[in-house]
Amino acid sequence: MIDTVKKYSRSINRILLFVAAIAMVVYIFPRQGKFQYEYAKGKPWKHATLIAPFDFPIYKTPAELKVERENALKNFKPYFTFQANQEDNFVDEFEREYNADRARLLSKYQFLTDPLPGNADFNLYSGIRVHAKKVITNIYEKGVISLPEEYQGKPSSMVIMLIKNNFAEPYELGEFYTYQAAYRHLSSELTKYINNRSTANPEDIDRFISDMQLNRYLESNLIFESERSEQEKEVLLQNISLTSGIVVSGQRIIDTGELITEDTGKILDSLKLEYEASLGKGVSQYFILLGQGFIVTLLFIIIFFFLYFFREDVYNKLSSVLFLLLMVVSMITLAQVAYRADTFPIYIIPFAILPIIIRIFFDSRLAFFLHVTTILMAAFFARNSFEFVIMQIPAGLTSMFSLYRMVRRSQLIRAALLIILTYSLFYAALSLWQEGDISRIDHNMFLQFFINGGLLLLVYPLIYIFEKLFGFLSDVTLVELADTNHPVLRRLAEKAPGTFQHSIQVGNLAQEAVYKIGGNPLLVRAGAMYHDIGKLGSPIFFTENQNNGLNPHEKMPYDESAQIVIHHIESGIKMAQKEKLPRQIIDFIATHQGTMQTKYFYNSFINQNPDEDVDISMFSYPGPTPFTKETAVLMMADWVEAASRSLKSYTDDEIDRLVENIINSQIAEDQFIEAPITFKEISQVKDIFKQKLKNIYHARIEYPELKKKKK
Repeated sequence: MIDTVKKYSRSINRILLFVAAIAMVVYIFPRQGKFQYEYAKGKPWKHATLIAPFDFPIYKTPAELKVERENALKNFKPYFTFQANQEDNFVDEFEREYNADRARLLSKYQFLTDPLPGNADFNLYSGIRVHAKKVITNIYEKGVISLPEEYQGKPSSMVIMLIKNNFAEPYELGEFYTYQAAYRHLSSELTKYINNRSTANPEDIDRFISDMQLNRYLESNLIFESERSEQEKEVLLQNISLTSGIVVSGQRIIDTGELITEDTGKILDSLKLEYEASLGKGVSQYFILLGQGFIVTLLFIIIFFFLYFFREDVYNKLSSVLFLLLMVVSMITLAQVAYRADTFPIYIIPFAILPIIIRIFFDSRLAFFLHVTTILMAAFFARNSFEFVIMQIPAGLTSMFSLYRMVRRSQLIRAALLIILTYSLFYAALSLWQEGDISRIDHNMFLQFFINGGLLLLVYPLIYIFEKLFGFLSDVTLVELADTNHPVLRRLAEKAPGTFQHSIQVGNLAQEAVYKIGGNPLLVRAGAMYHDIGKLGSPIFFTENQNNGLNPHEKMPYDESAQIVIHHIESGIKMAQKEKLPRQIIDFIATHQGTMQTKYFYNSFINQNPDEDVDISMFSYPGPTPFTKETAVLMMADWVEAASRSLKSYTDDEIDRLVENIINSQIAEDQFIEAPITFKEISQVKDIFKQKLKNIYHARIEYPELKKKKK
């Protein structure tokens, strides 16, 4: 009954947090109103005298705009690009094919062998080659235009815009050759050239011109730029004013009973548009609020059920739920600030901070899920929601990939640069797609992306603040804790050097195992460094610190010795709390012995007092047993490393037997039933321990002594 009450109480607390978050987000969402009056053109105004509540423009009707657009398009000048140096390719092709066909042409057309007048060293064949090349070059220099179907039949006086060397200049259509005109000009020029230098039959000349297939060397070098033309059309249409005047605040618009004329209707339509675009009041406003409430509530319900079904560990911690909701609401609040302040663009807000911080404290799946839902809500504050979502989601993914484990400040700088690059690439791609012109890219956006990247560096101090406020533990802090220069570890190295070395070896074993089976290797290493700090109170009572052969346990009863050894758990917890070590590190101190017995003292006491009833609790550690994968691995590593020091021989069989016996005994005594670790993972841990111990205690060859030479 008590557990049921606690469960419902926990759920109610979470639901109240979500309700509060929903209310905050709905409150800051943008509102839109609706014009309250009903009217129809040609009918009398049924309402009270209407006075302009604010200044607003008078918008043109669709019919007026259509006429203006048609008139603007009548004078539109299409764009063509001049392809420079195109003649070189065709001139070279002509000369190559003309020379290749020399023998056939000379044998077929005898007049080609006639010498040129005034230059007997060359025949007509050579002269035609030179002249044809010159004419082809002149044709291409003037330009050959190919008109699209929509401009076919236009008069030669039609003006086009020709782009040469990145400059657009107006030309009349008649200033260029069409394909047919270019062919006629080339044929007539060659015919005229031959007639002036030969007495050949005109029919032979015509056959010769046809045989040369001059059309192969002609092609349009004025290319119609459809995209540029469409863009310029759009610009031309956009430049058409949508308004035809303005109404000032306080101006009378219409009186009761007055007929709504065409002009008055335009003013009323304009007021309606402006009014609905501003904040409105009335019944419609409540429906707007209801719709926004539904959207926000549904998104937060999705977050709630994700935590409930897939992240129960997070759901069960009220501080974690509070932190996640705080992050989401904070990002949306920043978006609302950008929406209301013109000097605060939304793209300088570092939305990638959310997935970075959640990834550092939790995992990538939760980080990405919350990032997407937050971006969907924040998109309502962006001018172009589609563009906003397309750019923010990849930026969030980049932030998680680039900061998989943040242990150095340089990683954060690298992540910021990669996020800036992601924003820039996606923005450039979207701009090219939407505008079709690289010159239309807004370079101010790149400055906003750089500011965004700079603000991402706030992650570093925010990590520290959130750790202190919510009790989280980041990889950065774990690296700092595992530093042997930490005051607690320095005291451990000075007063209990054997324990210090033991902790390092346990950390090495446990870290390798956690790497293999999945988990946080930095956490298990830091936990290993502190798991035995309770021995600082009386280091001489632990064998690894008894270097001078003195063992105080020899003169003490076994039950008292057991209590001294067991007490190092409680002492370690108190010392860790005094040093303000994180709760996650204290868990390693509390669980590294589980509820196992001090076998040496327990067995010795039984052997000494065979007839006495033994209180086994006097020889048992207080627990709890390990309840995470990392604490379970540390317990195995601690016992295996300590026991390995007592081996008389370090053969492979001895090491294998040692690891199997110790971990199997821990399993038999139910030390891992609370830990999320499988038998397969335990088997993998065993294999890693065996290999590591064999590498540590591998046999070394005996170096031969150098024999002295005989004199």
